[in-house]
Amino acid sequence: MGDDSHSWTAAPAAAERARSVLAAAWSCSVTAEGTREDLVGAHTAGEDGRVYVDVPEDSALLAAAICAPRGEPSAVLEFADVAPVPVRNRIRARLWLAGWFAVEGERLAFTPTRVVLRQPSGSVVVDLDEFAAAVPDPLTTAEARLLTHLADCHADAVERLTRLVDSDSLHGAVRVQPLAVDRHGLTLRIERARAHGDVRLAFHAPADDVAQLTERMHIMLSQATGASCPRALQRQRTDGDG
Repeated sequence: MGDDSHSWTAAPAAAERARSVLAAAWSCSVTAEGTREDLVGAHTAGEDGRVYVDVPEDSALLAAAICAPRGEPSAVLEFADVAPVPVRNRIRARLWLAGWFAVEGERLAFTPTRVVLRQPSGSVVVDLDEFAAAVPDPLTTAEARLLTHLADCHADAVERLTRLVDSDSLHGAVRVQPLAVDRHGLTLRIERARAHGDVRLAFHAPADDVAQLTERMHIMLSQATGASCPRALQRQRTDGDG
């Protein structure tokens, strides 16, 4: 029964995940009228699902926005969700917004007409109303700091958490790293010699802030302490020591 509490895989809805990717991304690629520009620190997410972009006065994007028919899809914004901890295939998700620009003051306002989120599980078209109404996961802005601290300072805790993972998932594992965390749970990246896989450990209840996350992690670690060490990791240590 020890592992049953982690058999469910509660996860953010697609719209919430998309808004989290948008909120966390520091850069974006914009394609409009055959022109592609990579912008860093230039976009801001609006509460209504729109995206505001600051561009130089001589930017081709500005000219494209002025000349494009208002309200007609004429641009695509692409955002990448990059894991803060060094792992293989660090891109955890990609978000594409198709829509149109309008000039508002000294910046461009982008209104999406199609939202596509691609994750390892596949691509999904996000409902526009749900995207506009969704809010980012409350841990989004703290995630990078939390995961790097866990990986750099608490490798023993990460190893202990593998006791909650089915031994079949750990077969051939050479390294386990924290890949993602949100209000619903923690995802571990299991790396093998030539492949990798992800395992999600769900919290018993959502965590709406860092204090609640700390409490959820302590409970999970307590459960892991009472679980037996996976045979796969026992074999790995024996082989490595030899």
